[in-house]
Amino acid sequence: MDRDQSPVATTTPTTPPSPTLLRRLINLDTTLSLHLHTLFQPVPRSLLKTLELAGDGRFFFPVAVSLLSSSSLRPILIPLLIGLLLDLLLVGVIKYIVRRPRPVYNKGMHLTVAVDHWSFPSGHSSRVVFVAAFLYLSTALIGEAVAQLRSTESRFGSDDSGKAVDFIVLIVCLWSAATSISRVLLGRHFVFDVVAGACLGVWEALFVFHFLRY
Repeated sequence: MDRDQSPVATTTPTTPPSPTLLRRLINLDTTLSLHLHTLFQPVPRSLLKTLELAGDGRFFFPVAVSLLSSSSLRPILIPLLIGLLLDLLLVGVIKYIVRRPRPVYNKGMHLTVAVDHWSFPSGHSSRVVFVAAFLYLSTALIGEAVAQLRSTESRFGSDDSGKAVDFIVLIVCLWSAATSISRVLLGRHFVFDVVAGACLGVWEALFVFHFLRY
């Protein structure tokens, strides 16, 4: 036996580093979103597409601008328009910074601007939740606007206008929730995108209601 033979070097297998908390959350989000998207495939896609269209910013702006001719509604509509513009700006900036790709199973989506390639946060969710939260906070102002309209238009003479305003706000809140959920079911967004968008919408509503009303 050759005594000068050097011992064979042994290599110990290296274990891959454990994923970070952020990566674990992203993996959980991806798995949960795909599961929900698959589970609710029986939901008519036409219904989900209708909610998508109703939550599009290209629908909100013309409707809000067309109502500005009513002086009693301006104290509500002008902050609403400002909030929608703020939402458009913030969502665009965050999408550009984060640049999270949309789900790979997202099909049949027509992009309006370049940042629509990115998924986080959900612009539809932030927009509809902002509208719902702002109208909820402005319920008293809406009631006053309806009262002014009642004084000039006999067809608004119902004593149940306050209940009607509450009912409309409730419908808008339910619509915003359904639209937000539809973003996951359509495959447009992950769950965390929608949650982040909803939180952003609530913050925008609080900010506009408290600081940007006149």
